[in-house]
Amino acid sequence: MQQPEQYFVKDNGIFPNSILPVLYYRNGLKLPSLFSAMHVKNIFEKNDWSNNWRNGIYTYHHYHSITHEVVGIIRGKTILQLGGDDGIELNIQKGDVLVIPAGVAHKNLGNEKDAIAIGAYPGGRDYDMNYGKPGERPATDNNIRKLPVPSTDPLFGKASGVPKIWKTAGKKRVRKNN
Repeated sequence: MQQPEQYFVKDNGIFPNSILPVLYYRNGLKLPSLFSAMHVKNIFEKNDWSNNWRNGIYTYHHYHSITHEVVGIIRGKTILQLGGDDGIELNIQKGDVLVIPAGVAHKNLGNEKDAIAIGAYPGGRDYDMNYGKPGERPATDNNIRKLPVPSTDPLFGKASGVPKIWKTAGKKRVRKNN
């Protein structure tokens, strides 16, 4: 099984970001030439990540405080910025998958439709939209703190990925801060 690249994005005062790493499965999807959107939705749903959407990626910073998110790129490429204006920039393309922890701001630095994605949420959770505006915090911080680590990875189910990496990362960060 493919091990994802891990990117830690710290709170920058505007966006909470996360103690959990963004997981980047570079070329994580083997897409069929036909019906790639359905193929990705089926993989995510089989692994209990649903409430799917298909679209481009927004060209403004936003984050979710009541759920984590997976994004699978089915067409095109772009640069995705994580964490705010001074954040990490990743070149993403068709076949890539990112698992974005709640609180991590993300923004497409290209045009919204440069990359088309399938998105989903663990357990089919609903999502909220937050933009780093005054007054969002501390309510969004409290929402994020209450979220459990998902029991499955959107690509590999219970076998590896999200549950193992995030539980380990969360424990290490808590110990460092004590």
